[in-house]
Amino acid sequence: MLTASRRFRVWGWSGDDLIRLFFQGNALVAILVLGLITIFLFREGMGFFPQYQKELQLYRKSGLEFVEVMRQQVEAHKALSRLLFQVEKAERQNATPTVTSQQKIAFKNYLAQFRKIIVPLIDLEMEWEKVAVDLRDRYRVAQDKKERKEALLQSGKFQEEEQIRIETFDFQKNANFLKDTLPRYHQINRVISDEINRLINQAPHWTSSKANEQWDEFRESVTRYLSQMPHREKQLEEWNAFEPVPWIRALAGFLLGKEWITQSFWNDFYGILPLLTGSFLIASVALALAVPLGIGAAIYVSQIASKTEQKWIKPCIEFIATIPSVVLGFFGIVVLGEGIRWLTQQEFLSWVPFFPVHNRLNIFTAGCLLGFMAVPTIFTLAEDALNNVPRIFKEASFALGANSLQTILKIMVPAALSGIMAAVLLGFGRVIGETMVVLLVAGNRIAIPDFTQGLGVFFQPAHTMTGIIAQEMGEVVRGSLHYRALFMVGILLFLISLTVNYFAQSLVKRFKISIG
Repeated sequence: MLTASRRFRVWGWSGDDLIRLFFQGNALVAILVLGLITIFLFREGMGFFPQYQKELQLYRKSGLEFVEVMRQQVEAHKALSRLLFQVEKAERQNATPTVTSQQKIAFKNYLAQFRKIIVPLIDLEMEWEKVAVDLRDRYRVAQDKKERKEALLQSGKFQEEEQIRIETFDFQKNANFLKDTLPRYHQINRVISDEINRLINQAPHWTSSKANEQWDEFRESVTRYLSQMPHREKQLEEWNAFEPVPWIRALAGFLLGKEWITQSFWNDFYGILPLLTGSFLIASVALALAVPLGIGAAIYVSQIASKTEQKWIKPCIEFIATIPSVVLGFFGIVVLGEGIRWLTQQEFLSWVPFFPVHNRLNIFTAGCLLGFMAVPTIFTLAEDALNNVPRIFKEASFALGANSLQTILKIMVPAALSGIMAAVLLGFGRVIGETMVVLLVAGNRIAIPDFTQGLGVFFQPAHTMTGIIAQEMGEVVRGSLHYRALFMVGILLFLISLTVNYFAQSLVKRFKISIG
C-alpha cells in the first residue's frame, strides 16, 4: 500500500489529495467570482449618492429648482387644457341636433381662450429657465476646465495649464435676480386667477350629458389648481439657493423618485420607482400564471400520472427552460402581443372598461412570457418537494379511509408546503432577473403605470430594472452619474434576489426538518 501510494504522488501530493484539491479549487473559484462581482458592483455603484447630492446642489444653486415650481404650474395648466378639450370633444360628438355651427365655434373659442391665459407665465418661465440653464452649463464647463488644469499640473505641463482660464461665478447674484422678479410672477398669477374665474362664470351651455360630467370634473380640477397657487408663491418666497441638500434627499430621490430622465437639457433625475413598479407588476402577472400551472403540473406528475405520462410530461416541461429568451421575445412581439390586441378588439369584449388594448407591448404580454419561463423552475422544485414527502404519510391517509384527492390536498401538499413555497420564491427570483424578454416585449415606457385604470394597468407599457441596465449601459460614460445610477439599479436588483433566495433557502431548510 505504501509503495503504491508513493508511486502516484506528484510533487508530494497523493491522488486523494489532488482530487480533494480539484473540488476545493472549483468551490473556491465560485466563491471568488461571487466575491469579485459583489465588490465590483458596490465599488462602482456606491459613488452614486455623493455625486447625485452634488448634482442636486447645483440644481438648487443655479436656480433650476426655483424655476421647476413654475414649470409645474405650467404643466398643471396644460393638463387642465387637455381636460377642457375632452369636454369640448364630448360636446362635439354627442351634441343635440339643435346645436348650431356658431355654438360649436363658440366652444372652440372658449377652449382657445383658456389656453391663452397661461402664455404670460410661459414667457416668464422661459426667461428664468434660460438664466438658470446657462449658469449651470457654464459652471459645468468651469469644473471640466478645473479638472483639466489639475491634470496638466500633475503631468508637469505648466504652460498649457496657464492658458486655461476658469470663470468665477456669483450664485448669489443669480439668486437675487430670480427673487427680484417674484412680484412679476405674483401679478401674472393674479391675472391668471381672475381670467380663469371669469371663464368659469361665462362657461357655455353644454348640451350632452357626457360633456356635463366631464365639465364637473374639470371644475374640480380648476379649484385644486387655483388653491395651489398661494402654496407655490410661498414656496418660491422661502426658496434658499444656498441651503445644503442633505444626503437623505439623494437617497430618497433615488428610491422614491418618480422620474428616470437622462441626457435632458433641463436636469437628469434618477428615480427608480417607475422601474421598480414595472418589474413587480410584470412579476406579479408572471407568478399568477406560473404558480398554478407549475404546482398543478407537479402535483399531477408526482401523485396522479402513470409512469408513461411522467416520461412524456416531465421532459416537455423541462424543455421549456432551454428555449432562448430572445426567441420567446420574438414570439411575444409577433404572435402573443398581436393576438391579445386582436382579442381585446372583439365586439363581445367591448363591455370591459379598458378594452380595446392599443399597445401590443405591455405588462401583460411580458408577464405571460415570463410566467411561461418560470413554469419549469417551479415545476421541478415543487415536484421534488412532493416526492420527498415520506411514503408513510400517504399510506396512513389511505389506511384511515381518505381518497386520493383528500390525501393530496390535506396530506401531501401541506407536508410539502415549505418546499413548494421555496419553489415559488425561486421562480420569482427567475422572473425578476430576466432581461431580454422584458426588453423586447414590455414596451419600455419609463413611467409609473396609471393605477386609476384598475386592471387596465396591466395592459400599459412599462420598463424594468433589468431592461434599463441592458438598454443604457452601453451608452454611458464610465464614471459618470448615469453610469453609477445603473450600477445602483444593479445593486438593488442584487439585494432583491439575495433576499428572495434567503427566504427560499430558509423554507427549504424548514422543509427538510419537517420530513426528518
